[in-house]
Amino acid sequence: MLEALFLGIVQGLTEFLPISSSAHIRIVGEFLPNAKDPGAAFTAITQIGTELAVLLYFRRDILNIARAWFKRDGSPEARLGNLIIIGTLPIVALGYVGQDYITNNFRSLWVIACTLIIFGLILGFADRVGRSEKDLSTLNARDGIFYGLAQSMALIPGVSRSGATIALGRFLGYKREAALRYSFLLALPAVFGSGLYQLQKAMGDSTVSVYSMPEILIATITAFIIGYAVIAWLMKYISTKSFTPFVIYRVALGSALLIALATGLISAQ
Repeated sequence: MLEALFLGIVQGLTEFLPISSSAHIRIVGEFLPNAKDPGAAFTAITQIGTELAVLLYFRRDILNIARAWFKRDGSPEARLGNLIIIGTLPIVALGYVGQDYITNNFRSLWVIACTLIIFGLILGFADRVGRSEKDLSTLNARDGIFYGLAQSMALIPGVSRSGATIALGRFLGYKREAALRYSFLLALPAVFGSGLYQLQKAMGDSTVSVYSMPEILIATITAFIIGYAVIAWLMKYISTKSFTPFVIYRVALGSALLIALATGLISAQ
């Protein structure tokens, strides 16, 4: 129970920062007394908690988008609803096709170490060259698809859903706050879909996760509470600051992980 609680804190702290929550859950799991990978199912289910925090924090935006979309009134909110749907399609397709790789191959710590470093550097470069000219009112179908493809990269632990979509947004010229806000909204359908699917599997098969359902519930609730606080902090932070500290952290963590793997301190699988 204490391990699950701690992992819930890790999930809440890292889900929205561009440092990859799935990578942190995978790495931290190696150093807990249980010394096992918590698994893709555990990660997906606890992400329900962090996405509930998104629903609460952006509840007005989400309600406005939902109302406008159902009315089909042609407003910017209705168009944004369409673009969220469009942007969700790539991760649904790739997630379905690549289930085995996501659950097994991509969870190698060698892969995670490399993606932490590579995509951290990509985020840093994108944030530096991004023109900060666009907000969400200028978002179009082409950019929505590109955002969706970027989000799909987060199926690989270490990439980071927010990191990939923010980097793409900055490359396309979107302001930091706009890129981050769309990243949060775009994640809702995919994360809830994945989380509920894995929850259904875990309820019928106890071997899906190394943790029991009560333990996963504790982790999910904890992730919700911590995640909400992180959203509030991050939205204020990026209004005046860059993503450079997160880039440095990613490169440092990935490098430390490579050293630990090369010296045999931990196993890749």
